[in-house]
Amino acid sequence: MEQKPKGEMTFLEHLEELRWHIIRSVLAITIFGILAFVFKEILFDGILMAPGEKSFWTNRMLCLLGQKLEIAKLCINTNPLVLQNTAVSGQFSAHIKISIIAGMVMSFPYIFWEFWRFIGPALHENERRHANGAIFYITFLFVLGLMFGYYLITPLSINFLYNYQVSEIVKNIPTLSSYVSLITSIVLASGILFELPVLIYFLSRIGIVTPAFLSKYRKHAIIVILLVAGIITPPDIFSQIMVSLPLLVLYEISILLSRRVEKRRNAEFVAG
Repeated sequence: MEQKPKGEMTFLEHLEELRWHIIRSVLAITIFGILAFVFKEILFDGILMAPGEKSFWTNRMLCLLGQKLEIAKLCINTNPLVLQNTAVSGQFSAHIKISIIAGMVMSFPYIFWEFWRFIGPALHENERRHANGAIFYITFLFVLGLMFGYYLITPLSINFLYNYQVSEIVKNIPTLSSYVSLITSIVLASGILFELPVLIYFLSRIGIVTPAFLSKYRKHAIIVILLVAGIITPPDIFSQIMVSLPLLVLYEISILLSRRVEKRRNAEFVAG
């Protein structure tokens, strides 16, 4: 029997198709999550704990820069990272949690591809043409954001929070669960923040945002970006600048994308 186009499907048929897209996505997360669970040493020692080690790439590069500039504070995370576990099932729970998150991250391109397969046929031909490459760009920006959060924000945050003291009497010995939550929240938040150009592109396509609006409120956006950078980084100027600059670049890219969308829309209006 010939399959009906999605536009001719009933509501229940749409739900059934959506269910299978979700099932395949969950299956992908499960497979990658199991792989992450099996390779425990790589997941924890090689990835999760690495930003707190002196030998981590970012820590070494900043220390070299500090030596050249004679700024000793740039040598970060020089003390060995020590964590504690206070719950009987704490380490196992952390293992499960990180494996699931790793499964979601690794299967992200496939999950978005499944999502695109579901909504793609409902779009007009001209909308599908303009959205070509969406999977690549969204995945690229997400991975770029993950790397930015992992290689830059994470080691800076660990160094500040791990060494911060309100009194010499109080010693910092973070729990494993608090460390895991810190790393995952920073890295995932960075991945989401880097999707700003994609968000602006689609908002521009439906007419909610215009390049004139983005340009007019550029100063406000800069203040918001500085505030966000101040929240997710240690309270020092160097860290805030390093985090703010990429976000400012993303905002300018968003303005360029919005202008391109507006020009294309105007050309289509004249041609149509």
